[in-house]
Amino acid sequence: MSYHDPVLLSETVAGLAIKPDGIYVDVTFGGGGHSRYLLSQLGPQGRLIAFDQDQDALHNRIDDPRFLLIHQNFRYLKRFLKFHGVAQVDGIMGDFGVSSHQFDEGERGFSTRFDGALDMRMNQEQGLTAAQILNEYSVEQLTVLFREYGELRNGAKLSRVIEAARKEKMIKTTEELKSIVRPFMPRNKEHKIMAQIFQAIRLEVNQELSVLKEFLLQTKEVIKPSGRLSLISYHSLEDRLVKRYMRHGLFEGLPEKDVFGRAFMPFKPVGKLIVPSAQEIEKNNRARSAKLRIAQRTADL
Repeated sequence: MSYHDPVLLSETVAGLAIKPDGIYVDVTFGGGGHSRYLLSQLGPQGRLIAFDQDQDALHNRIDDPRFLLIHQNFRYLKRFLKFHGVAQVDGIMGDFGVSSHQFDEGERGFSTRFDGALDMRMNQEQGLTAAQILNEYSVEQLTVLFREYGELRNGAKLSRVIEAARKEKMIKTTEELKSIVRPFMPRNKEHKIMAQIFQAIRLEVNQELSVLKEFLLQTKEVIKPSGRLSLISYHSLEDRLVKRYMRHGLFEGLPEKDVFGRAFMPFKPVGKLIVPSAQEIEKNNRARSAKLRIAQRTADL
């Protein structure tokens, strides 16, 4: 089994409008599929810098003098580019899904399919785990988490069920969590709701939405005018942030206009939303919810 099948591979790289001698960034290296394909489009003077916080991804490092892999969270994009002498780049791509490798490593706790420790950390050197959230968060905190990150209307009920169970004994494994909440789900929606619960906990463990916002806000400084941003999201919470930032440069509201009625937009969307073809989904079912959005950096006012 491959580490990760890259989703919307040619479309994501094509969205960057590659310059052979350009400098590009892959903020979610993972199995390196997108990076390898991008490198094949670069000339001898081109460069690709990749980020990944997962220790396992380092084993996929590409042996190419044009390539650099930085073992860091992409929320530190600007800091580590500067450290390596790079002020601006020609394009950035990212695939914000959990990799197939992470889902398939049962002991890491990402998947509802396996019994494993309630971990869910993308960077296993960080502190907070899924078990700590489930055993230590208040009912109110869990309710907000399930409602906002899992988009679950019965978040309060689930939180009370979890609180009652953890009074009996600590919740340590994915199977224990599933057995606690399963009786309170409609059987025909069990798989969907379980996935939403796991998503909510994972987003909290890894601060994924905060990280995404921090990253997006840096792109207007890091990408050169006319440079490109090519990003894949998998759920509505991420996609909403990406879509709004590409359109307005903000996550909420509308940008202020100057005295001439002009509003500065750091990016302009390129083309329409791109989703995988039926053939790609048949080959790789995990691609089914992927949404690719592309934007171009505008010239500063």
